Amino acid sequence: MRLYYQRPYDSEFSARVQRAWSEGRTHYAVLDQTLFYPTAGGQIHDTGTLNGIRVLEVREEDKATGQILHVLESPIAEYTEVQGKLDWERRYRHMQRHTAEHTLAQAFWRAAGWETLAVNMSNPVCTIDFSGQPDEAVVRQGEALANWAVYANTPIRTYWISDAAVEQEGLRRAPKVRGQIRVVEIEGWDKVACGGTHVARTGEAGPIKVVKYERYKGGTRVYFMAGWEALETFVLEHSILSRLGEQFSSAPLEVERPIANLRSDWYNLRGENTALKDELAERIMRELLAEFPQHTIHAQVSENVLDAVGKRLAEWPGVLALLVAPSGDKTRYVLLKHSSRPENLQALWEEVLQPLGARGGGALVKLGVLPADSAEKALQRFRNAAKGA
Repeated sequence: MRLYYQRPYDSEFSARVQRAWSEGRTHYAVLDQTLFYPTAGGQIHDTGTLNGIRVLEVREEDKATGQILHVLESPIAEYTEVQGKLDWERRYRHMQRHTAEHTLAQAFWRAAGWETLAVNMSNPVCTIDFSGQPDEAVVRQGEALANWAVYANTPIRTYWISDAAVEQEGLRRAPKVRGQIRVVEIEGWDKVACGGTHVARTGEAGPIKVVKYERYKGGTRVYFMAGWEALETFVLEHSILSRLGEQFSSAPLEVERPIANLRSDWYNLRGENTALKDELAERIMRELLAEFPQHTIHAQVSENVLDAVGKRLAEWPGVLALLVAPSGDKTRYVLLKHSSRPENLQALWEEVLQPLGARGGGALVKLGVLPADSAEKALQRFRNAAKGA
C-alpha cells in the first residue's frame, strides 16, 4: 500500500517486511505498506530509515503489482515489523517542487499556450521543457501568473478516475497511464494526472522563481526554484550582494556599476601589461642574441616572459636555446631550436633534461617543468652538450 497518497504529511509509519534479500553489498526490502515515495514522474525518491537502517533509494519494482523496492544500507530480516522514518525536510521540499511545477506549467499554458513536454525535479534547480520558442516576455508573465496562484493560497486535492472519465475531466494533458488514474487538482487553476506528492495549498509552494531559460530541442527549457530552496537562494544571494556593496561603498542592488568600472579598469591594465611584457620579451631576446653571437643560448629568465622570449627565439634563424625560470616548487623550461639548426631536439632533451626529472614535450619547442633546484644543473648540462655537439 502506498501510504504517501493518503498521508503525504506523515513522516513515520509501521510496516511488515514481505521480502528481503541481498545482492553483493546491496540490500533490498519490499514492505506491505510504505510512506517512501519511489522515483517517478520527474520527482526523486524519498530517503530515511527502516528500524534505523538507512534507505538509500526507492523505486517501483513492478508496475503491474505496484510493489515498491527499498534499497538499504545494510540487511534487514524478512517478515519483521519495522518502523519507517522519512527524511521529512527532503520530502517536503520535493512536495514544494512538484506543486510549483504544476503551477508553472499551467501559468505558461495560460500565458502563451506552451505545452509541457518534460520535467525534472531531482535537484533544487528544477526544469520544465516547453513547446514554445524562447521569449522573455512570456517567461516573465508565466512566472508572475504562477506566483499570483501562490498568493491565492488555493487548496489542492487529489482523487482517482477511470479511463472513461478522462475526456470529461478537462485535464491539462493526456495521462500517460491506463486504468485508475490519479488526478491532482489546484482548485480553479490546474488539473492534471499525476502520481507525485504535493502540498495542501499553493501558498506552501512559494515563492516560485525562474532562474534561467534557454532554447532546448526546438522549444524552451525553463529552470526554476521553489519554496524553501528559492528562499534560501535569495538569502544567500542577498548576503553576497550586501558584502559586495560594503566593499564598493554601494547599495546591494547598485553594485553592478562599480563592478563594471572595475572590470573595465582590469581589461585596460591587462592590455597595458601585455604590451609591457611584449616589450620586455623583445628586449631580453635582443640582449640574449647579442650575448650569444653563435646563437646557442642558455639563460635564466623571468617566468613572466619565459614563453614570450622562447616564442621569439624559436623564430630566429640559427637559434638553439635552453631557457629556465625557477617558480616556487618547480622550474619551468623552454628547450627550442630554429628549423635551420641540425640538432635533434628530442635527443638533446633526453640527454640534458630527462635525467634531471624533466616533464613536458614538443617538436621544435619543448615546454615543461623540472624539479625546483634543477635550473643551474640544466643550464650546465646544456652547455656541455652544446660544446660536444
